[in-house]
Amino acid sequence: MFRANGTDTMSEPTEGVPAPDFTLPGDSDSTITLSEYRGKPVVVYFYPKDNTSGCTKQAESFESLLGEFENAGVAIIGISPDPVKSHDKFKDKLGLSFPLGSDGDQAVCEAYGVWKEKSMYGKKYMGVERSTFLIDKDGTISKAWRKVKVPGHAEAVLAAAKAL
Repeated sequence: MFRANGTDTMSEPTEGVPAPDFTLPGDSDSTITLSEYRGKPVVVYFYPKDNTSGCTKQAESFESLLGEFENAGVAIIGISPDPVKSHDKFKDKLGLSFPLGSDGDQAVCEAYGVWKEKSMYGKKYMGVERSTFLIDKDGTISKAWRKVKVPGHAEAVLAAAKAL
């Protein structure tokens, strides 16, 4: 289930524009709606797949800094195309405390411009480009990181969040 807030889903949202709103099924039979976070900053990060090495390290990095994000009044949401059952297992395995949204039809990924053609071993396929968006309390994208490299990324996001 995806609900856009009028943003052109064919372009990549940039800093200074309203973040595309969404409602997604979340882990543990929850629902995640971005607009419900209005009034506080939120980090929305997109990752390719549960239980892969890079995605595991990224989730662990955000989890290890979760207390600092919370002290700064910033929420974290992770999103991937994986089904809710996969998210539940991933959260349990890693002990994650923040919500994970399931974007099975990739509509939210497309709205944020992170559903891209990728290539591995000469084969082309569609997948998530690891990306993170820091959204301010008013729902505007304050900072966007695309083609994220995991080492040091959560720390960079935290520094930007503390500067809001």
